[in-house]
Formats: sequence, structure tokens, C-alpha cells
Amino acid sequence: MPFQSLGLVPALLRAATEFGFSEPTPIQAQAIPAVLQGSDVLATARTGSGKTAAFVLPVLQRQFLQPARAGRRIRGLILVPTRELAAQVGEVARSLAQHLEPRPKVAVAFGGVSINPQLMELRGGADVVVGTPGRLLDLVAHNALKLDGVQTLVLDEADRLLDLGFADELQQLLRLLPVARQNLFFSATFPPGVQALASDLLKDPIRIEVEDHAEATKGPLPAPVLQRAILVDPERRTTLLRHLIKEHQWERVLVFVATQYAAERVAAKLHHGDLYATSFHGGLSQGARQQALKEFKEKRWDVVVTTDLAARGIDIAQLPVVVNYDLPRSAVDHVHRIGRTGRAGESGLAVSFISAGTEAHWRLIEKRQGMSLPSETIPGFEPMQAASDAAASHAPGAAPGTGGVKGKRPSKKDKLRAAAALAEKRG
Repeated sequence: MPFQSLGLVPALLRAATEFGFSEPTPIQAQAIPAVLQGSDVLATARTGSGKTAAFVLPVLQRQFLQPARAGRRIRGLILVPTRELAAQVGEVARSLAQHLEPRPKVAVAFGGVSINPQLMELRGGADVVVGTPGRLLDLVAHNALKLDGVQTLVLDEADRLLDLGFADELQQLLRLLPVARQNLFFSATFPPGVQALASDLLKDPIRIEVEDHAEATKGPLPAPVLQRAILVDPERRTTLLRHLIKEHQWERVLVFVATQYAAERVAAKLHHGDLYATSFHGGLSQGARQQALKEFKEKRWDVVVTTDLAARGIDIAQLPVVVNYDLPRSAVDHVHRIGRTGRAGESGLAVSFISAGTEAHWRLIEKRQGMSLPSETIPGFEPMQAASDAAASHAPGAAPGTGGVKGKRPSKKDKLRAAAALAEKRG
């Protein structure tokens, strides 16, 4: 199906072609016509499926086809959970709007940086605003933002927006919006909390579920992502990682670890081993994070070692390899980590390091993902420790009997971590 059949105006078709879209992805082919006709949409599609353009293109067109209003009151509002995703969606929106005349003004707002430039940017109004809930509320409090004219609301990564610490801010924003509006929910997973919110807000929505979507608790990952599970003792993971990178000549690798400290430590060890490696986590300033991502996309770093901060909303074109140095705490997080590679139809490789203490944890992730991978050993790195289900079942934050995978009820540590993350996002 060509883009021309979706009902987009020529200026957006030209921008889509220049952006690299030769034909619409499945989520784009289904969502764009639905949004253009004014329907509410509940869309489920895996990360890397092209869902950002699936809502940005029709939102831009709906603003473009309507007569301009004095003061450029906001008519399109896109809510995202993280600073990085806000910047990324804003960049996509501005690129796709470049040939529209008059060009819609796209503003981006997120915490962690000074609010003053964002106040200045909104002084002349905006047509579409992309932002995180906390900073948007700050802008409303400064009288820089009025939301009573919003006609289309987009919740991108809707599941993260309902994580502990986001729900209250989201509800405050929703109370500022007009009742009559179009609502679009896009996410890779739809846990019960998102489904409940969707039921309250969406009116006769068009439901879209792309077939290659990996559900929150089960279902294999899409074919472009090849997975490997490698057995290794914990203390030898860094040496093995360096060996794999050099042996297979991996050009860019995104490595997931459990903590900010681990990100710094592993990156430093790799850097000392003649690899260009750096860290990426919430403890860095916003400027440092943006710079690290920019340089990684430009292939100036061989390895970026990150926490789950980079598990969602980070689009790195043609990223060949993702490594779970530490296993994710939940099966849902596994989906999003792996989703950083194999994007937009490209092939990708995901490697998970499994130790004796995390084997039961890994088996439950496999079960919830509906997959079964053969465990490998690498010559010279065969594990010496014996598997221990008991050790895995007592992993920090694990629910009893889950093999180390985090249960549904947040622990005290989860709540403290979420509160710290919220404070960080609001800047």
C-alpha cells in the first residue's frame, strides 16, 4: 500500500519520503486514515514499528487543514513519559512539518533543563506541543500554556505515563482539556491500568493491534530480532562482552545494566579495554545525555552502557546489537529493551547474559514471552557456578515464586525509585 492511498496532503507525502518512508508500516497504514477521519484510536504496536509517524502525520494534517486562529492556541497535545522521547517526537514532528505552508509550530517541553527557553518558545503560541506531564503543568502554572483549545490528545507510551508518579499529573492535565476532543493512545504494551484509562476516555475507539506486537506478558518477539542466551559467571561478563564485541566486530552496542553505578563501572572497564564506551543514565545532566545519544547515533561511540532509561522511546537507526548485561526486572521491560534493535524492519541481535543466580529469572521471562532459547556457552568463558533456583528467587525486588521477576505490587524501593525519577523529570 503506497502512502498516497492514506489521504495525506502532498507536502506531508514529500516529507515522509525525505524522512525515509518508502511505504507505510502496518501501524501507519491502519492508524493514519483512522486519525484523519477524527476517530479515537487505541493502537498497540511494538517499538520500532513506526508508530510515531502514525500519529504525527495525521495530527499535523488536521492542524494544517483547519483555519489559523489568533494567538496560535494549542490544538494538538502529545504527552510522553521521558525527556528523550519528547525531544525525539518533537524532532520527527518538525521534520515532517517542514513543507507545510503555513508551517505548524511545534514546541517541545520537558524537565531537567531551564524552563526559560521553553517559556520564550511558547510566547507566540504553538500549534502542537510535545511534552512530559510535569513540565507541562509547570508551564501552565507560569501562564505560558493554555490547554482549553486542544482538539487532539496523544498519549505516546501510554503504559509508562501511568507508572507510579505519573498518574496524578496526567489526571491534572486531563482536567485542563476540553471534554470534546479526539483521543489517541499508542503503546507497545497495554497493561490493566492503561486499559482502564482508555475505557474512561476513549469514545468508540478504532482498535489497532499490529500482528507482530509482543504482548506484555507473552508472545514471541518479531522475527527481525535474533536472540541469544549465554551462560556466564557474573564476574566474567565484562570480559565476555569485550570478547564478543571484538570477535564479531559489532560496530554499535547498547548494553543494559541494573543501576547507574553499574553503567559507570562497566563503561569505564570497556573504555580501558580499548573500546569507545560511555554511560547513559538518569544521574547525568540533560545536556550530557543528549550529547551521548547524539554521538552514539553518529557512530562516535562503540558502546553505550545504560539503565532502563533507554529501554523506551529511544530511536537509534540501524542499531545492530542490544546486550542484557543485567537481566530486566520484568518481562515487559525485556520487550522494550529488545525493541531498541530490529527497528523498522531492520534485523537485530539481542544477547542476554545468564548466570547461576539469574537462570530461574530468565526462564520465567522466556515463559512470559512464549519463547524458549537454547543456552549457549562461549569457549573460554564456561560458567563455574552451579544453577541455583533458590538464589534467583530471592533477588532484590522479586515476588515470591517468580524466579526473580518483579511482581505486580510495587515495593517500598519501587516507590522511592519512582519518586526520585519523577523529581528528576520535573527538573
